[in-house]
Amino acid sequence: MNELIFMVEEASEGGYTARALGESIFAEADDLLALHEQVRDAVRCHFEEGRQPRIVRLRQKC
Repeated sequence: MNELIFMVEEASEGGYTARALGESIFAEADDLLALHEQVRDAVRCHFEEGRQPRIVRLRQKC
């Protein structure tokens, strides 16, 4: 896998959530900068070493 896309939404209770398309990865944080960090950490935990996607994109849902 070369690319992984996350859909970002504002959470009703505040903050943001991100869900990966095609993988069971979820992250949440209070602000977008922290969300980026949480997503990077979740991707590292989800994939084995050397099998992580080269590109991780966050797309905000309109």
